[in-house]
Amino acid sequence: MKNNNNSVKVDGIDKKILRYLMEDARKPILEIARNIGISGAAIHQRLRKLESSGLIAGSKFVINPKVLGYSTMAYIGIYLDKAMTNPRAVKQLEEIPEVLECHYTTGNWSILIKVLCRDNEHLMQVLNKKIQQIEGVSRTETFISLNQQIDRQIQI
Repeated sequence: MKNNNNSVKVDGIDKKILRYLMEDARKPILEIARNIGISGAAIHQRLRKLESSGLIAGSKFVINPKVLGYSTMAYIGIYLDKAMTNPRAVKQLEEIPEVLECHYTTGNWSILIKVLCRDNEHLMQVLNKKIQQIEGVSRTETFISLNQQIDRQIQI
């Protein structure tokens, strides 16, 4: 299953199964089985193997945030006073529901986060009243996403 560099070996059938499920995780297994030409039991067995290898990390429903009134996506570079404040800052960022992602980065920022807000005013409140109040945050740099052009997973 795994080769020397910790990547998982998948064959052509595994790839076909994964492509179907990446397109629509609710696609019936028996429909996939018919399209590929193997049994539903074989697909279940392969999926269990892929899950236990760690390649499949679960499935989820994708919520359209615009339907809920969230239309302002932004990326915020956070400058911290000291590297040792990183874990504490991340813990506090985790408490802010508008923060969707948090990454340690190379370069000027200590941390890069992705936030989703209702509008620019909501973003300003999150920045001023939540993020910039975190101990150790010296300053932030904000980039508002005007329109997402690509949204995909790695190709299988």
